[in-house]
Amino acid sequence: MLIPSIDLMGGRIVQLIQGEKLHLAFDDFEYWIERFSKYPLVQLIDLDAAMRQGDNSALVEQIAGRLPCQVGGGIGTVERAERVLAAGAQRVIVGSSLFTEENGVGSVNAAFADQLASAVGAERIVAGIDSRNGRIAIKGWKMQVALTAEEAIPVLEPFVGAFLYTHIDGEGLMQGFPVAIASRLRALTHRQLIVAGGIRAQEEIDALAAIGVDAVAGMAVYTNLLAV
Repeated sequence: MLIPSIDLMGGRIVQLIQGEKLHLAFDDFEYWIERFSKYPLVQLIDLDAAMRQGDNSALVEQIAGRLPCQVGGGIGTVERAERVLAAGAQRVIVGSSLFTEENGVGSVNAAFADQLASAVGAERIVAGIDSRNGRIAIKGWKMQVALTAEEAIPVLEPFVGAFLYTHIDGEGLMQGFPVAIASRLRALTHRQLIVAGGIRAQEEIDALAAIGVDAVAGMAVYTNLLAV
């Protein structure tokens, strides 16, 4: 399944390369909402909230009220997750707050995951696992913890309904997603597995679907490389 992505920054829809370099920006929200309205799920990320530099709450509420969305970006508390769900999101994507590091040792914050699942229901939580050079990146991809996706997924399995794995190394580059990684992660969980980062062709989405993995695409959608 293809899941189109809407990334928000500074009140616009944007596409960044590897989470840093602005490549595309749009403010024609009606056009994209209409184009994505046929999809059973859309991914909506508030990049400003993720980077701790403000938020786009009004836009998130507007879009989530009209499209079936899983929403992420700066969701670090139970209260914030509840507000986003109340605003219309079907699920929340939680990333940075699930991971900690102390004295060079990374770990999963299972206590918070359990608390969040108890409050909103595990089925409404997507664990966002963003990886750069094999290690999990947090806080808008500005920091890394000494932890891999392979180590984190089994710990988080009881507390979430899905996993979203973003391959930062290929994000925005449209060079293809490493299917071998998707296959390896697929073997670790019975939950829905969604991957993102570099996806560029329908054939790639079909190959991922064949192993039970859904795909998020952004840059390829906004450059019309992928038809939506």
